[in-house]
Amino acid sequence: MHAVVSRLAVYPVKSFAGHVVDAFDVGVDGPVGDRRWMVVDERGDTLTARKFPQMLGAHAEPVGGGLRLVSPALGALDVAEPVDGPVVAVTASRLESATDAGDDAAAWCSELVGRRARLVWLDDTARRGMSEKHGGTSADPISLVDTAPLHVFSTASLRQVSTWAEQPLDVRRFRPNVVVDGDLEPFAEDGWDRFSLGPVDVRFAEHTGRCVMTTVDPDTYAKGKEPLRALARHRRWDGEVRFGIQAVPLRAGRVSVGDPVTG
Repeated sequence: MHAVVSRLAVYPVKSFAGHVVDAFDVGVDGPVGDRRWMVVDERGDTLTARKFPQMLGAHAEPVGGGLRLVSPALGALDVAEPVDGPVVAVTASRLESATDAGDDAAAWCSELVGRRARLVWLDDTARRGMSEKHGGTSADPISLVDTAPLHVFSTASLRQVSTWAEQPLDVRRFRPNVVVDGDLEPFAEDGWDRFSLGPVDVRFAEHTGRCVMTTVDPDTYAKGKEPLRALARHRRWDGEVRFGIQAVPLRAGRVSVGDPVTG
C-alpha cells in the first residue's frame, strides 16, 4: 500500500477531547498516556460523553507526570499523578479499583458534569487485560479504553461515510488514535491483519463498533442521526455498526505523522 500516518491523537482522560500531536510513543498497551484517567460517580461508575456530552469540550494535556485540565468555562487545573493517592472501587470492566486524583480534581470534574464526580487514575495497565470478545487475551494490557489499545482508520473511509451521510463528518466524532492517508480504497483497513505504523508493528483485533457518541457534534454538543444512520445502512454486521479497526501493538516504538504505513 502507499499510505502514511496523517494524524495522531491521545486521549488522556476518557471521553475528553483528544490531544493532537506530531508523534507519540507506543507501548504494547497503546499510546503512552492514552486514557489512563477517567471520571466516575460516587458509586465508581464511569461517566462518559454518551450521557454528558459537555465532556467533549474539556481538554487534558500531559504536564510532567500529571495533567492540565482545561475547559473554557472552568479554566485550567493542574493535577499531579496521584501515585500515593487513595485507592477507590470502580465498576469498569475487568478493573476493580483505581487511584483517586484528589478533591480539587473532583470539584473541577463535578462542575463539568453537573453532579458529584471524581477523577481517577489507572496506575498499571497490566491490571486490566483485553477481552477475548474483542480480539485479545487477559495477558494483553490495556488502559481505560473500551476494547483495544489503538483505534485506526483511513481518510478514504471517512470520506465515504461522509458521502453516505450527505454531510462532512468531523474526524473528532470517531476519536481515532491514528488516521492514515494515501492511495487507499475506502475501508481498506478492514483487511489489515498485520501492518506497521512506522517502526511499530501491530495486529488487527476487531472492527470498531460505533456508539451514539459519534452522533454528537464535538463543538455544539447537538445530537443528530448521523453517522449511525448511514453506517447502519452500509456497515452493519453481528448486531453492530462498524467503522475503523482496533489494533494491538506488538512492540514498543515511536510513531510520527508522515511515517509510512506498510503491510
